[in-house]
Amino acid sequence: MSREFEPVTEADREIVRQQLGRPPRAMRAIAARCPSGHPAVVQTSPRLEDGTPFPTLYYLTCPRLCSLVGRLEASGIMREMTARLAEDEELAAAYQRGHEQYLAERDAIEPLGHQVSAGGMPTRVKCLHVHLAHRLAVGPGVNPFGDETFELVSKDWPSGDCAAG
Repeated sequence: MSREFEPVTEADREIVRQQLGRPPRAMRAIAARCPSGHPAVVQTSPRLEDGTPFPTLYYLTCPRLCSLVGRLEASGIMREMTARLAEDEELAAAYQRGHEQYLAERDAIEPLGHQVSAGGMPTRVKCLHVHLAHRLAVGPGVNPFGDETFELVSKDWPSGDCAAG
């Protein structure tokens, strides 16, 4: 079930360090790149170097996307998304499947022995950064809130060199 992503180069590691403002932790692979080729999403190991569980499999690193998603989160959209889970059985079922896929993919690398995925899955929407990272890593149709977040930010995502602007 584990996907094949690009290996991390030293240049990628340095770019991600600059993007985050700190050295990246437990970085396994580049799961998605921005239009200019910089890492946008990294896949992380299920455990940090010291053995601490790190359940976030996909981590959004692109500063431009992080900023766009931060604005969305500040708007309160996550409350509305979470409320829709209680009202829309089809949406809740799709979100549950996304949660299960996330766990299966992470557990294929290293089982953590618990059912915590990321971003509030499967009962609430807590972090759109995680959902967008999931969507960019695995593509559309897996995480409905990742898909929605992508649609909301994609018009502002650069088509050229994102580092330049």
